[in-house]
Amino acid sequence: MKKHTYLILGHVSVVLAILGIALPVLPTTPFAILAAYLYSHSSPRMHKWILSTPILGKAVLDWEREKMIRPRAKFTCTVLIILTISSSIYFGNLGLPLQILLIIIALSVITFVLTRNSYPSSK
Repeated sequence: MKKHTYLILGHVSVVLAILGIALPVLPTTPFAILAAYLYSHSSPRMHKWILSTPILGKAVLDWEREKMIRPRAKFTCTVLIILTISSSIYFGNLGLPLQILLIIIALSVITFVLTRNSYPSSK
């Protein structure tokens, strides 16, 4: 039962990752990493598949091996977060508490992303 749950959640995560490629509000890489984790606990075949995909595989491998995010991905992520949150605050009819919450979440995510390794460690 646990394997089936992980497999289903892995499939959902892949769908969300694929949607994230087209939708700037939805992140791609975290869902791909989550899918890889779920597949690693449910289906070696699906785990191997996600690692071999041209769009998702490299970022997932970087994370699994080194817990790293490459500089280009960090830059893209940071810019998209800033643009998305800024436009939500500017164009949305949000109250001050929600605006503050969005800024705190954005700063937290950006801090997490920017503090990850950018290059493989030399072992």
